[in-house]
Amino acid sequence: MNEIEEWLNSRIGLNFRSGLDRMRQAVRLLGSPERAYPAIHVTGTNGKGSAIAFMRNLFAGQGLKVGSFTSPHIISIHDRICVNGQPISDEDFVRLGLHIQKMESELLKTQDQLSYFEILTLLAFLYFREQQVDLALIEVGIGGLLDTTNVLTGAVSVVTSVGLDHQETLGSSVEAIARQKAGIFKQGCPAVIGPLPEAARLVCRERAQELGLRLYEYGRDFSWSHQTFRNSSVSLSGLQLGLKGRYQEENAALALQAFLLFMERQGWQLDTAAIQEGLRTTRWAGRLEEVSPGIYLDGAHNLPALQRLAEFIQSQDGKDCTVLFGALKRKDYGGMLAYLQEVLPAGALTVTTFAYGEAVGQAEIGAFAYTDDYRTFIENFKKNRKSKQLLFITGSLYFIAEVRAELTAAD
Repeated sequence: MNEIEEWLNSRIGLNFRSGLDRMRQAVRLLGSPERAYPAIHVTGTNGKGSAIAFMRNLFAGQGLKVGSFTSPHIISIHDRICVNGQPISDEDFVRLGLHIQKMESELLKTQDQLSYFEILTLLAFLYFREQQVDLALIEVGIGGLLDTTNVLTGAVSVVTSVGLDHQETLGSSVEAIARQKAGIFKQGCPAVIGPLPEAARLVCRERAQELGLRLYEYGRDFSWSHQTFRNSSVSLSGLQLGLKGRYQEENAALALQAFLLFMERQGWQLDTAAIQEGLRTTRWAGRLEEVSPGIYLDGAHNLPALQRLAEFIQSQDGKDCTVLFGALKRKDYGGMLAYLQEVLPAGALTVTTFAYGEAVGQAEIGAFAYTDDYRTFIENFKKNRKSKQLLFITGSLYFIAEVRAELTAAD
């Protein structure tokens, strides 16, 4: 761990604080790096990372230099800040981090210290400017309106989904959460929304009308059906996706609509032949990722995401599916376990724990099947697996990252 990572870790716990004054002053002190390139700003309860993964491939397929800022990381903290899929180097990470440390000494004259996520966001902004990217894909951390990333103006804003998550911060209703998500909309800049609940859709429409921007809605202005994407001007057929799960068709449609809209607004020439290859070769770690024969990792860390995973499990006709679940205490793990118990066959669910300090343990889960050693559980599955058996490892992204590191090191 380098000195900047140690500095970052000392700031964990300050991730969401009301107001953007500190962040606005920080970018000013750094010379407003977020204005050096156009950006697509992406929020949503789930699907943000997958939509960005599709867009990254689509833009790179056009020969463009694409920055992407995503969170959390599955493999290394450097993976949050990439150019054309390549993570920032350790040398650049430290060098730019030291630059932000120096800036913070000036910032502290009038503001509180920077949070973990604020530092990472500033690192990404600086790195993309330095790398002279053609565009940046910026993922919101939490919500949108008050999120650290909302100091930028996205040439296109994207809302992938709206569901109940982070209620302690964003509000207890779909409408309240949608207002936070729609907070990234900017005057005159178009927005693209996924198949949202009707209440959330109405909030987005209202905000778009207030700001005088064009809103593109999934199912009304663009769609995906039978491997075909359609909007008012194009129809693309025979599309194959590199990410599994029917819900990834929705994420791909969002990505394609935002990509086409952005290319048009920038006046950039479009190579339609590269679109199919970009979608087909998209990969995203920890999202229905088959890391070993018959073993899938999926970071379904809230109930809406878990419901989409269950759709995929239920589509596996003739397969014997097992779920290994690990979660954080601060999440609605009780609701997620109750849902899994309802939709899975008896005996298909086992709960486990992991190294993260806030992980759910045996004391919290009641009568659910439990193991305190997921490594042995997985090894036994691998040794005894028959061709029709599948194991889905899911829950917290921290859990998925830990398991993935174990499995990829073993392989």
